[in-house]
Amino acid sequence: MTNDAPSVDDLRMNEEQDEKLTYFAFVQSLNAKPRTAVAASAPTKAGLEALPELLAGRYRIERLLGAGGMGVVYRARDLLIEQFGAPDPYIALKFLSEAFSESPDASALLYSEFALTRHLRHDNVVRLHSFEVDTEYQRAFITMELMRGLTLDRLLCERPLGLPWNELRGIVLPLLDALAYAHARGVTHGDMKPSNVMVSEEGVRVFDFGLGQAQEGVLRGLPRLSRDRFNAWTPGYAAPETLEGQPLATSADLYGVACVIYELAGGKHPFRRLPSTQARDERLERDLRAPAHLPKHCWPALRSALAFEAVERTTATQLRDALGATSTLRQRLRFWT
Repeated sequence: MTNDAPSVDDLRMNEEQDEKLTYFAFVQSLNAKPRTAVAASAPTKAGLEALPELLAGRYRIERLLGAGGMGVVYRARDLLIEQFGAPDPYIALKFLSEAFSESPDASALLYSEFALTRHLRHDNVVRLHSFEVDTEYQRAFITMELMRGLTLDRLLCERPLGLPWNELRGIVLPLLDALAYAHARGVTHGDMKPSNVMVSEEGVRVFDFGLGQAQEGVLRGLPRLSRDRFNAWTPGYAAPETLEGQPLATSADLYGVACVIYELAGGKHPFRRLPSTQARDERLERDLRAPAHLPKHCWPALRSALAFEAVERTTATQLRDALGATSTLRQRLRFWT
């Protein structure tokens, strides 16, 4: 007769697993036999370049949707909800890109993005479903809504002269609403740029909080990961203080979103997409002019948000109020006092 009672060592390991779930999700069970060679060995570069057709026994991967500096996103079909008659079983799966997947804290980084985004429940922030791990293939991933539409960088390719104000306003105001909401909830996005905003069938969506951070005291227990070594910021949209290694703050988001708005309103980046530190050192702000499609009353607030010095920038709420103001409200804005 065999004794199935757990040993002291087993109990101790279970306690450690409870503390480090992400790490131990990739450790083979003490008694389980590996189903494949991939599950028994550490991830290899070749293994990270290809994904199985079916993940976690549930998600059938169909095709690659896009790849950025830190992540890759696939379209997939959720076979479980499809089995129960879901009319639209399609979702998106996000993984860390190969360059970051081999990092010791890769799974913690991906979970941090999931926790930050899930903390935000706003119509203009991408909706995440779950954080999951396929233990056989040793991959952590996020499941999220499948957004159908155009990212702003692709929209700019189709509209190289920018958007007229009536169209621009319908994108900019929801974008700033989402950003102001995130800041009020203690979350900084950290990577505002056109490719991280989509105009979808369901409206504007801000996504990819992979470089974001929560303020002290928000989301207690979430690891305080240092993102400096990832160097994944886009220099043309990252604020000077970010490129110089200063702590991430909401004011950095304002610089990035102001560059996006300026580009949407005129078709050109305010500083030729140069790194913000270079643009500052070359004093390119002296040549700034209001973009063609931006109403005159909006320019002072946008110009302030483009300041190279963080203390000179507006907040997301102030910028949203300025761009959303009607003629009867303008005199009440602080920008005009």
